[in-house]
Amino acid sequence: MGENQTVVTEFILLGFCLGPRIQMVLFGLFTLFYTLTLLGNGLILGLISLDLRLHTPMYFFLSHLAIVDIAYACNTVPQMLVNLLRPDKPISFAGCLTQTFLFLSFAHTECLLLVVMSYDRHVAICHPLHYCVIMSWRVCITLVVASWACGFLLALVHVSLILRLPFCGPHEINHFFCEILSILKLACADTRLNQVVIFVACMFILVVPLCLVLVSYSRILLAILRIQSGEGRRKAFSTCSSHLCVVGLFFGSAIVMYMVPKSRHPEEQQKILFLFYSFFNPMLKPLIYSLRNAEVKGALKRVLYKESHSQ
Repeated sequence: MGENQTVVTEFILLGFCLGPRIQMVLFGLFTLFYTLTLLGNGLILGLISLDLRLHTPMYFFLSHLAIVDIAYACNTVPQMLVNLLRPDKPISFAGCLTQTFLFLSFAHTECLLLVVMSYDRHVAICHPLHYCVIMSWRVCITLVVASWACGFLLALVHVSLILRLPFCGPHEINHFFCEILSILKLACADTRLNQVVIFVACMFILVVPLCLVLVSYSRILLAILRIQSGEGRRKAFSTCSSHLCVVGLFFGSAIVMYMVPKSRHPEEQQKILFLFYSFFNPMLKPLIYSLRNAEVKGALKRVLYKESHSQ
C-alpha cells in the first residue's frame, strides 16, 4: 500500500441506483414485505407452540427454520430500508462484518436444517414403524444444535479470513447489504485464499447437502408410490411437496448466486438474486407451509376456534 492510502473504517452501501421517487415506492413495498415476513414466520412459531398436535420432530425443525427466516430478515432488511431513505448513511467496518457473519451463519444453518428435515421425512415415510425410535427428541435436539453450531463456525472461518485483509479504499459496497463477495472486491490484497474457501464451502454446504436431499426425496417418492391408501399417499405427498418447494427456492437461488458464471452485469444480477434469496424466500415459506400443509391449516382453525369460543 502506498503512503497516501488510509485504512477504511466504514463503508457506504450503494444499494439500488434509482430515483428518489422509486426508492420511496420500494421503501413502502419492502416495509410491507418485511412485516409480512415477520408475521408469517411468527404465526408458524405461534401455531407450533400452541397446538400440541404440532409438537413433533417435523414441526420442531420447521420452528427453527422459521427462526432462521426471521433472523435473515432482521439482519438485512432494516439496513436496506435505511439506505433507501438515506443513501449516504455509512455502516461501520465492525457492523458490516457482523452483518456478513450473521448472514452466512443463517444461510449455512438453513441449508443444514433442510437436510435434517429431508432425513426426518425419509424416516417417517420409509421407516414409519421405527420413526419414534430413530427420531427421538434427543436425536432431534442434537441435529438442530449441530446445524446451528456448524453454521456459525463456517461463518466464523469466512469472517476470520476477511479480517486478515487490508481495506484501503474505495469504501463503497455496490450492494444493499454487506455481502461477502462484494466486500472482497474492496480488499487491496490477494483474495485467492478467500475465494478458494468460499468455493470449498459451497461444495460442502450446497452441493453435498443438495445431493443428500435429492437422494432422500427420491426414496420418499418410491415409498409414496407403494402406499396403498389414497388418503395416505395424498397426505405424504402434500407434506413432502411443501418441503421440496422450499428446497428448490433455497438451493436454486444459492447455487445461481455462488456457483453459476456471472453475466455482463454481475452486481445488478447479484442484487436481484440476493433480494429474492434473503427477502422473498423468508416471506414465501410461511405461505408454502400454510397453504400446502393440512396440519398447519388445521392448527390455525383450532387456534381461531378456541379464541372465538373463549370470547
